[in-house]
Amino acid sequence: MAQASPSHFSSFLLILLLFALSLGQQTTAGHGPSIKEATIDDLQLAFKHKQLTSRQLVQFYLGEISRLNPFLKGVIEVNPDALYLADKADYERKTKAPSVSLSKLHGIPILVKDSIATEDKLNTTAGSYALLGSVVPRDAGVVTKLRKAGAIILGKASLSEWVYGRSNETPPGWSGRGGQGVNPYNFNATPSGSSSGSAISAAANLAAVTLGTETDGSILSPSSWNSVVGIKPTIGLTSRAGVVPISPRQDTVGPIARTVSDAAYVLDVIAGIDSNDPATIEASRYIPKGGYAQFLRPDGLRGKRIGIVRALFNFGGDASLTRTFEQHFNTLRKRGAVLVDNLEIAHFDEIYYNSSSETIALAAEFKIYLNTYLKNLVASPVRSLADVIAFNNKNSKLEKVKEYGQGRLLEAEATNGIGNAEKAALVNLAKLSKNGFEKLVTKKRLDAVVAPSATVSTLLAIAGSPGVVVPAGYTKDGVPFGISFGGLRGSEPKLIEIAYGFEQATKIRKPPPLKKLQDLEPHFIWVLKLMGVLL
Repeated sequence: MAQASPSHFSSFLLILLLFALSLGQQTTAGHGPSIKEATIDDLQLAFKHKQLTSRQLVQFYLGEISRLNPFLKGVIEVNPDALYLADKADYERKTKAPSVSLSKLHGIPILVKDSIATEDKLNTTAGSYALLGSVVPRDAGVVTKLRKAGAIILGKASLSEWVYGRSNETPPGWSGRGGQGVNPYNFNATPSGSSSGSAISAAANLAAVTLGTETDGSILSPSSWNSVVGIKPTIGLTSRAGVVPISPRQDTVGPIARTVSDAAYVLDVIAGIDSNDPATIEASRYIPKGGYAQFLRPDGLRGKRIGIVRALFNFGGDASLTRTFEQHFNTLRKRGAVLVDNLEIAHFDEIYYNSSSETIALAAEFKIYLNTYLKNLVASPVRSLADVIAFNNKNSKLEKVKEYGQGRLLEAEATNGIGNAEKAALVNLAKLSKNGFEKLVTKKRLDAVVAPSATVSTLLAIAGSPGVVVPAGYTKDGVPFGISFGGLRGSEPKLIEIAYGFEQATKIRKPPPLKKLQDLEPHFIWVLKLMGVLL
C-alpha cells in the first residue's frame, strides 16, 4: 500500500482538527452549561436545587462514552440498566429527602474496574475473553457498599489484562476485550496500568468517579499519568472479596477521581468490614470515627512531618522536573509542613533493583488465589489458570498471544504452592519492609514520605501501607505527572490532609485537551489511527 508524504498527512490532520474544533464549539453551545469536571459536591448541590437529575447525569456520561471511548478505550462495557438505576435514585431523592439523609454517592454514576465483580448484566472478565460469559456468585464487597449508598454502577472500566498479570510484553492499558487504552493528555504517552481505564475515564469525564485496584502501583501510577487523584488504601481497609486477585497480601481496592474530596467520599463508602474478606475485620480498627471526609482540611499540611528520600527522585537529568518538585517542596514548607530531607531507606537497591522476592511470592500467590476465584464462579468457560493459558493458546488471534505472549501466566502456572523458595521470599519481604520503610517512618516520626509519580509504590506494596497521588504538573509535551504521599498502615487520615492541603494550594489539574476530537465521526477516527496519531 502506497504511503502519503508526511506533509500531506500533516495538512490533512490540521484540516480535521479545525473541523473537529468547530463541531465541538457548536455542540457545547447547544447543550448549555457543562457537567464536565463537576465534583460530587457540585452534583449533589444541583440535585438538591432540582437543576439536575441522575437520569440527566447518566445520559451525559453515556454521551461522553459514546463520543470519546471509541479511541480512548477507557470503558470496556456500559451497564444496560444504568438509566433504570438513575430513575430509581431520582425517585428515592424525591420521596426520601430531606427527611432521610442520603449518602454523598447517592445518584452518582461510578465506573468500576473490570476485575471487580458485579452480579448484574455486566461481565467481569479482567479484560480477558476467557472469562466472557462467566457468572459471579455475588457482588464484590465494595460494590455491595456502593449500591447500599445509592451509587449507580455505570459500567466497567478497562484495564491491563489480568490486572497486568498476563505478560511483560503486554502494553500497559491493553486487554483482549478492551483493546489499547489511550492517555487522554498525550496519545503517545502510556496510560499506565493496571487500573488504566479507571484513570482514563475519570480524567476524561466518562464518569463522576471510578474504582481501581492495586497490587504494586496499579492505582498510583495510572492516576499519576492521567492527572487524577488516586488513593491506595491500607491492605484490608477495603474488601477484596469478589475481585480478580493477584495476592491478598498486597491487593487493595481504592478510588480514582478528579479531586481529593471526591476520592475521600468514595473511600468513606467502600471502607469497612466484609464477612467475605477476613482482613477487613482487623483493618477496620484504622477507620476513624466520622469517616475520612472530615480530613479534607485546607490547612492539612500544617505541622506534618514529610520525609524526602532522594533515591526516589531519579529524573534522569531532567532539570525541569527537578525544578518543579523543588517548587512543590517550597509549597509544602510555606503551608506549614516540616520537610525532613536526604533520608535513606535500608536495602533500597535490593527492594527496587536487585530483589526477586516480590516476583517469586506474587507468582505463587497469583496461581493459588486465581484458581480459588475461578473455582468459586457460578459458571465459567475456565476454572483454573491452566485453563486460561489453554484458552489463550486456542484463541491466540483473539488474545494476541503471538504479539504479547503470556509469560507471567506461564511463570505462575509453573509454581507449586508456597514452598521453601516462596517462604524465604515472604520472610525477606517482611524484613525489607520492617527494616526499611517502616523503620524510617517510625524513627524519624514522619507523617508521610513524599515521592514523584508512583515511585513509592513498591515500598507501600510490601508494607501493606496506603498512599495518595495528586496531580503535580505536565511536561512540555503535555504528559501529566503526580506527587505521591505514603505512610504507615492506617495513616489515611493524615495522607488525605496532606494531599488535600497540597491540592488546594496548587490546583494543578486541568482537563485533557479533547475538545478537538470528541465529536469526530468514526471514519475520521479511523483516518487518525491510520496516520499513527491514535494508538
